[in-house]
Amino acid sequence: MPDAFTVLWTHDTCRALRKAGRVGERPPVAFSGVHSSLPAWSGARAGDEVYALHVNRCEVFVVSRMRVIDRERRDCCGAAPATWRDPSFPGHGDWSMLGAGGCGAAAVHVDATPIRFDTPLSGDLLRMLAWRNRRGHTRNLKYVVEGRLERSVSLQGFYRLTSESAGELAEVVTRTAS
Repeated sequence: MPDAFTVLWTHDTCRALRKAGRVGERPPVAFSGVHSSLPAWSGARAGDEVYALHVNRCEVFVVSRMRVIDRERRDCCGAAPATWRDPSFPGHGDWSMLGAGGCGAAAVHVDATPIRFDTPLSGDLLRMLAWRNRRGHTRNLKYVVEGRLERSVSLQGFYRLTSESAGELAEVVTRTAS
């Protein structure tokens, strides 16, 4: 059974998506990295789902659901850089704001829902969201006060959802897509 993960997209990333006119478009790629400047998608495999989240004014939004296709460099990525000055993924320049220039960036090809910033998560859902680590221990989202997320630190990173939470997020995305 595929796993589901969350990744937090920063204000800078979301601002760049809006500025580039990417709202309503489906990203074909995201980027993983070995440095803290990018989330490490190390646990994700083909078929897994990744929910890109954004926090704005204490509200959490689902920006896109991405199903991982592969983590290989393909022809669509463009030529590998010959020098450090060359772009890492010239074929994905339109989506470079998702981390193409990050330290040790690697392409993750995805089948994604359109980028949107109008799908908030309810306060009840925020309280029940849970993630599990490789040992099976679960944790809930911290800093949820009266249905609002006061601090986003517990969302920063790339985390595996419990199957129940993955189902709840899938329902939110499906409901708003109709």
